[in-house]
Amino acid sequence: MLEIGIFCVILLAVGYWATMFIMGRRDDVIHGKFVHAEDEDEFAPAAMPAPPPFPKRPVKAAQRPAAQPAGTEAKPVNSAALQSLLAAIQQDLKSVA
Repeated sequence: MLEIGIFCVILLAVGYWATMFIMGRRDDVIHGKFVHAEDEDEFAPAAMPAPPPFPKRPVKAAQRPAAQPAGTEAKPVNSAALQSLLAAIQQDLKSVA
């Protein structure tokens, strides 16, 4: 197991070296320098632009409770209508069974 681990680390290093060589970072591959002292002054970190202002939520006007129209009042149900409805439901249940 130890040999496999060492082999994997060496394989990873060779893969990294090949990738850097192919990508054109030959100086980094040969000398192992990733930050050059003379290049530090040329590259200044870019300042982050200010984020755009967050849009404000639209203000909704206070809504009054909707009044029901006069024609939609609940009508009292008489017992004859309920009896006929019950009879129709019972007949449907008998026909299904």
